[in-house]
Amino acid sequence: MPAHHLILMLDLFFFFFFLSCSLNNNGGVLLVMAQNSSTRSTIDVGLVLDLETLAGKRSHASISMALDDFYASHTSYGTRLLIHSRDSKQDVIGAASATLDLLKNIQAQVILGPLSSSQAEFMAYLGNETRVPIISFSATSPSLSPERTPYFIRTAINDSSQVGAISALVKFFGWREVVPVYEDTDFGSGIIPYLVEAFQAIDASVPYRSVISPSAKDEQLIVELYKLMTMQTRVFLVHMTSSLGSRLFLKAKEIGMMEEGYVWLMTDGMGNMLDSLDPGIIDAMQGVVAVRSCMQRSREMVNFTARWKTRFRQENPSDEPPNPSVFQLWAYDTVWALAMAVEKAGVSSSSFQKLPEGDNSTDLASLSISSNGPELLEAILNTRFRGINGAFQLVNGQLQSSVFEIVNVIGKGARQIAFWTPEFEISKLFNSTSPANLKTVIWPGDTTSVPKGWEMPTNGRRLKIAVPVKYGFNEFVNVVHDQTNNRTTVTGYCIDVFDAVMQLLPYAVPYDYIPFDTPDGSYSDMIDQVFLQRYDAVVGDTTIIANRSLYVDFTLPYTESGVSMIVPIKEDKRNMWIFLEPLTTDLWLGTLTFFFFTGFIVWLLEHRINPEFRGPPSQQLGMIFYFAFSTLVFAHRERLASNLSRVMVVIWVFVVLILTSSYTASLTSMLTVQQLQPMVTDMSDLLANGEYVGYQDGSFVKDLLKGKGFKEHQMKNYSTQEQYHEALKNGTKNGGVAAIFDEIPYLKLFLAQHCTDVAMVGKTYKTDGFGFVFPLGSHLAPEVSRAILNVTESDTMMAIERKWFGDLTNCPSDSNELHSSSLNFRSFGGLFLITGVVSVLALILFFTMYIYKNWNELKAAAMESSVWTRIGAWIEHFDQRDLNSHTFRGEGQTTMSRRRSKRETFQTASVPLTPTYNGSQSPMSIQLTDMNSDTPGGFSTELGVQSGEPQAEDASVQTTEIRSAE
Repeated sequence: MPAHHLILMLDLFFFFFFLSCSLNNNGGVLLVMAQNSSTRSTIDVGLVLDLETLAGKRSHASISMALDDFYASHTSYGTRLLIHSRDSKQDVIGAASATLDLLKNIQAQVILGPLSSSQAEFMAYLGNETRVPIISFSATSPSLSPERTPYFIRTAINDSSQVGAISALVKFFGWREVVPVYEDTDFGSGIIPYLVEAFQAIDASVPYRSVISPSAKDEQLIVELYKLMTMQTRVFLVHMTSSLGSRLFLKAKEIGMMEEGYVWLMTDGMGNMLDSLDPGIIDAMQGVVAVRSCMQRSREMVNFTARWKTRFRQENPSDEPPNPSVFQLWAYDTVWALAMAVEKAGVSSSSFQKLPEGDNSTDLASLSISSNGPELLEAILNTRFRGINGAFQLVNGQLQSSVFEIVNVIGKGARQIAFWTPEFEISKLFNSTSPANLKTVIWPGDTTSVPKGWEMPTNGRRLKIAVPVKYGFNEFVNVVHDQTNNRTTVTGYCIDVFDAVMQLLPYAVPYDYIPFDTPDGSYSDMIDQVFLQRYDAVVGDTTIIANRSLYVDFTLPYTESGVSMIVPIKEDKRNMWIFLEPLTTDLWLGTLTFFFFTGFIVWLLEHRINPEFRGPPSQQLGMIFYFAFSTLVFAHRERLASNLSRVMVVIWVFVVLILTSSYTASLTSMLTVQQLQPMVTDMSDLLANGEYVGYQDGSFVKDLLKGKGFKEHQMKNYSTQEQYHEALKNGTKNGGVAAIFDEIPYLKLFLAQHCTDVAMVGKTYKTDGFGFVFPLGSHLAPEVSRAILNVTESDTMMAIERKWFGDLTNCPSDSNELHSSSLNFRSFGGLFLITGVVSVLALILFFTMYIYKNWNELKAAAMESSVWTRIGAWIEHFDQRDLNSHTFRGEGQTTMSRRRSKRETFQTASVPLTPTYNGSQSPMSIQLTDMNSDTPGGFSTELGVQSGEPQAEDASVQTTEIRSAE
């Protein structure tokens, strides 16, 4: 037989020998791992558990099995853990006494336990003073901080790490309020601040905290549950140990709080223990949703569970072994981590230094300081390995885990419905990036419908709803008291809307309307009563404004919003110049300018090539104006020769078409529609003229007018529509007002009956409309708001409006329908820009071609010395016909032929001359002019006669050459 098998058999023999025969003085079981003292060192380790409880027995089984498994697989280790168990007797004092005994008498170098957070707190301080590491695998309260007590190590999950999973669950289902139900211990209260902060981040609140003593009797549990039953909130989060939580759920089912409409959530304090609860308790928890630490489903876990149950039966023959919880896995991994750390630290023997004793010697004063403590602490914190439930890694003195499982208690156990991680939030699959989703949840009452999270209790009081007593505009709220039977009836538009909204709620809300009358009719006083909790709500024509929302909650508005003014209207007397009003002055001037500009450009383009654009200056100037204006009525008949002018005129005609069409439409509107004109169109006119204005009694509009600059003496209050009409009819000069300011719903109702002589004009000042009033933080406000959306989007709202207001569409709703504004230049800016750009481009192109074709002539004219002479020469050249143009090309060829023919005739003609002498011998000259020539002055010839003696009358005729002057 191999040597290591023999050593293993000896170890097991001595282990069972000491297990069955050795008892310490306090009655605790002493676990000793047999070893060869000559080769291995023993490390004393204390263990503090509630050994008489099921949780203590289960943890003890995990620890003993962990010792066996570890040293069976690490036979070469030179250290062995010697576990000294002590019973805490489920008491803080018992845990403290056991710890003192282990530190003083055993000089334990490490202490494991205890189970509860309240027991661990004092033990952590003892370990900190003696430098002995205190390792707890089940004390999860955030109040235990390794930062304050460095020698306290938590090999479990901090309760605060599950807060994200709980808040994500509440957010997923849209619940707005959660009532935590927790035990009055460090474990119960430690998580509450973290929960409240997480709920605030998702706009959920904690209206009440139910704190239950661990020693509470069943009667006390029932009293607290009845208190929760009378509340509106139906979402409860249970955070307590399994022993107290089991009793709570049994009583909750007994009094009917596990029925439809209730939501019960659980933290991992009970969630981790679900698999070990009795079937009767599981039956009472049907529909509960719990968060618990994720336990891996693997072959290794199945093997561990089977071996653990066997060990539990060996140690507790009279108890039925349950499935191990995550606490048993943490206890198992803790022993492995400690055994590795002890070997790594190289601790061989116990070494303690006595503390200096004071005058009064006590057990605390006689404690010693461990010399091996710092090395052991560092070795434990740095231990890393793959444990039975995943990676074992301590960060800041506690175990890290970011995966939680969400389960639903159904049937005989818990069914996994989702996972939660900080990276992926809620998902069906582990580490899935798919959108948040859960498997179907079976809620209390065996329903799959997600509970609303709150409802009016059936045994609760009826809501007291305040309604304003109005003396006008009773279509909105009308309070009538019948003296005969002493009954008060409340009707009106606002009342019908509220009743329709409340009928859409998925639960019954009993309420009573209570008339509220104030001397000055101010709604602010009525709203204050809700803030003072004398009324539960206000229903009426209450406007949502900012300063009111500071101390009450409003629902969404159910009416049109805004404040405007109504003024008298007068008949618009037309004058003889009304035809000028469709266009503003700038548009008239701009249009005329473009008429002249377009005519001038067309004349420039056509003058040299088109005979219709030539002639005397007066004729040409008239053509410029006539052609442009003739396009106004599309009566131009002149033939255009230039392609540039044709393009330009086509675009201009299009502009003229748009202008004339718009002018015709506007003028038609003025002549047929605009028959009434408001006497005032803007608030500034009222302020400038010192006019009086009116408002409705009790309305916030008075403060709005003061803010706009109206004085107290300028404002008059009215209550009824008749008073409105009379005040507007009289006007400021006759004791009335020039305008009345009110909210649009009132004004529309008033206009429906008086639209023939008043009109709504001017700017609309933004408000949020009418809303229902509830106390701050009320559950009903968001629920009623959602119901308002359903009512306003349905035909119900239209039916209610027709019932109380009739048809409000017969009258114009604003001044825009009474007044047609004139067209301005900016309205046609794009059209003028287009025609202007095309005209300028055509002009540039024309002059470019003109200069290019006539460069030599223009250059010759530029040789003149005087500037004005050069300009005159250029103008004279431009004024000439372009004989190369297609319009003059045939005429130009005929003219040149005629000139050449004349020139040849004159060169061969003979003129008989009879000289006449008048006593002079000078030669005679004759000037001839061709009147058919195109050249100014025709041409000239000189007929010369040679001087000499007088000739006889019959002298022969001489012929001379005629020279043209061209």
